[in-house]
Amino acid sequence: MEQTETTVQKQSFSLSRYIPTGVPCLVIVIALFWYVGKIMGLANMLNTIMHTAHDLLLNTVFYLMGICVLTGAVGRLFVEFGVVKLLENILRPLMRPLFNLPGVAALGATMTFLSDNPAIISLSQDRRFCRYFKKFQYISLTNFGTAFGMGLLVIVFMIGQGYFVEPVIGLFGAFCGCIVSTRLMQRFIIKAYPNYAIEDAIEKEADTIEEEVEHVETKSVFIRVLNSLLDGGRTGVDVGIAIIPGVLIISTFVMILTFGASAEGYTGAAYEGIELLPWLAGKINFIFEWLFGFSDPHLVAFPITALGAVGAALGLVPNFASQGWIDGNAIAVFTAIGMCWSGYLSTHTAMLDSLGYRELTPKAILAHTIGGIVAAFVAHMMYVLVTML
Repeated sequence: MEQTETTVQKQSFSLSRYIPTGVPCLVIVIALFWYVGKIMGLANMLNTIMHTAHDLLLNTVFYLMGICVLTGAVGRLFVEFGVVKLLENILRPLMRPLFNLPGVAALGATMTFLSDNPAIISLSQDRRFCRYFKKFQYISLTNFGTAFGMGLLVIVFMIGQGYFVEPVIGLFGAFCGCIVSTRLMQRFIIKAYPNYAIEDAIEKEADTIEEEVEHVETKSVFIRVLNSLLDGGRTGVDVGIAIIPGVLIISTFVMILTFGASAEGYTGAAYEGIELLPWLAGKINFIFEWLFGFSDPHLVAFPITALGAVGAALGLVPNFASQGWIDGNAIAVFTAIGMCWSGYLSTHTAMLDSLGYRELTPKAILAHTIGGIVAAFVAHMMYVLVTML
């Protein structure tokens, strides 16, 4: 009897732990589905969710995966034959005056541009790389590397949509946004921890101050090319698989909140929705029109999605184009904010945690939010200037 009472008490106690979080979560999910289902109809809502996710998988995810495989192969080829080292040496003189970082940080920018944000983490675990940094510079690598994440993929995707000059303008915007984000993050760090301005990122031990010995490659050029292409392509497949949840979940959700009913009304077809985001954006559209030059309130869905996953944000572009909402300015702004933000809300916490400075995550997110807005604004102004010439 006493054992039964003890068991009941334990069950009630464990259940009470989840009520403060479980009940609000359940209420929010039910309210959201009720709101959307009330407008679209429950059956139509469920069919639209499934059809949209299926179409995104077939026509967007596999397209992005193809780009990932190709860019991954090219990136690995560049590493193998020293192109990355060449780019690093070219960019080194810009690091100190623009980003207040040592010259070796150029390698981080190049690697994240060719792959994704977490590439900067693998570099940050290398003691030979870290010995050049003060602590405040080392921590700001999170913001610095993220601003170039998946840059090659974004640019190639935009070129595939038929735009060539606009992605270059967007790249310049992302570059400016990176300067703002990195410098701002460094300022936040020094203000919070003044001693980080003079402390080294790691202790400079004797075994770390040894020159790198170049590895002499004995394999034939053909084998090196073949291995690079296949290994890089395999990495691209991994990236392509990794973006599937973001594209299917986030893009589907955003599209339902962005698009409206079809000409026949709600039929359960893909890409139908309730147009909530454009309605909200329309209330303050003058802000987006002034900052980003957006000609349609639907376009605000791209930067919102890029907060979580740039791959998911790219999934919106073909549908925006089919609706006639896309112009050259939007492509330039999308490229800038897509590169600069590149899903930082979903990566900053993990990246700073791996560096050992989790408590600075809010400051990094704030700095990068401002940097992304600056990137989009610069891209917009540059596009206006270029079109006037």
